Amino acid sequence: MQVQVKWIDGVSFVGESETGHAVVLDGAPENGGRNIGMRPMEMLLIGMGACTSFDVVTILKKARQPIVDCVAQIQAERADTVPKVFTKIHVHFVVTGEGLNASQVERAVKLSAEKYCSASIMLQKACEITHGFEIKAPTFE
Repeated sequence: MQVQVKWIDGVSFVGESETGHAVVLDGAPENGGRNIGMRPMEMLLIGMGACTSFDVVTILKKARQPIVDCVAQIQAERADTVPKVFTKIHVHFVVTGEGLNASQVERAVKLSAEKYCSASIMLQKACEITHGFEIKAPTFE
């Protein structure tokens, strides 16, 4: 895997993937940023959230669970001093589907956390990561 990060100006950058996708990253205004993109540490959390969500959705679909939505709500705490690494991350899944089996959802979350999600397993080596979930019935409007 290869990516490229190109400096725009100030503390703004464009990250480009080998698959041809791009994203703007920027620092906070108090650090010289213009607030035109995500902060790098936000991007790291989003990447982890997407990785684990991919697993959970895939595992539930393979288990023939009637999933219609999955949202990973992630809260993180960082160290007060430089380097301001993550010290705790909590991932809370809100999984929606009529008749979802709670033990199947719990299994999917656990498998992602312990076996499949490369991003969270890597971050677990540096900080505490906890998981939770809730199941919601779909709403029809």
